[in-house]
Amino acid sequence: MPTPTSQGFPATELSFDAIGTRWRIDTARPISTSERAALDALIEQFDRTWSRFRGDSVVAAAMLAPGTFDFGADAPALFDLYRRLSEVTGGAESPLIGAAMDTLGYDASYSLEPRGTPGPAPVWDEVAHLDGTILTTTVAVSIDVGAAGKGYLVDRVAEMLRSLGHEEYTVDASGDLLHVGPPIRVALEHPFDPALAVGVLTLSGGALCASASNRRAWGSGLHHVLDGRTGQPTSRVVATWATAETAALADGAATALFFTCPAELRDALPIEGLRMFTDGRVEYSPHFGAELFR
Repeated sequence: MPTPTSQGFPATELSFDAIGTRWRIDTARPISTSERAALDALIEQFDRTWSRFRGDSVVAAAMLAPGTFDFGADAPALFDLYRRLSEVTGGAESPLIGAAMDTLGYDASYSLEPRGTPGPAPVWDEVAHLDGTILTTTVAVSIDVGAAGKGYLVDRVAEMLRSLGHEEYTVDASGDLLHVGPPIRVALEHPFDPALAVGVLTLSGGALCASASNRRAWGSGLHHVLDGRTGQPTSRVVATWATAETAALADGAATALFFTCPAELRDALPIEGLRMFTDGRVEYSPHFGAELFR
């Protein structure tokens, strides 16, 4: 994951766990108790809508039976991002990959016990239709927004900080990072040894997101990065990094880089990217801008 190595402003650090991961927010001035409560409420609302791991979420309701579901104000932007990511990856990146995740054992109970062979994700237009915030499905669907949802929530948290008057901040959700303020240097963690770095990137603003297939891995060859066309874990790429104006786009692009080369992805979306193959080779877009260690 990306790791900030220095801050350009005297920061106050806030750390906490949410949506199954560790968060760190650095701000130039302290976050007040009321501001923290507002941030907690924002994150809880997002989790109560989009979590595949809690029984009271909207996603959980859609898993039980077809019907009509209100996914709230985030739905148009988040599902539209997935549409673009699906197009650029030829269907590999899909929000309907949840059933395959469950089959492989990455389920609500974290059983990590495969229960058969997963199949391809359903084709969105064949089973779902979004009208504003309302999703209508013709079959029960298991929605998983793990490929871009955490980055999207990072953007929402950053928007709230800005609305509360914060002018300099870094929001880091365990690999999905958005920075506003003086430049910071960010180490790109080596996927084979967390004590090492692949390189260092100077982030002057915007987002840097990372993904690695060894971060959530279990069993033989099983991990959380699945190809929606097959339902199977990817095997050629072990780690990716992407920069973009928003964390949602950078997060989604980091997953897309498991299926699409950085230069081609950059032609389709306003991102820069780097990916590392299982043999240690790296491939990156022309303007990724990191200092890579050889």
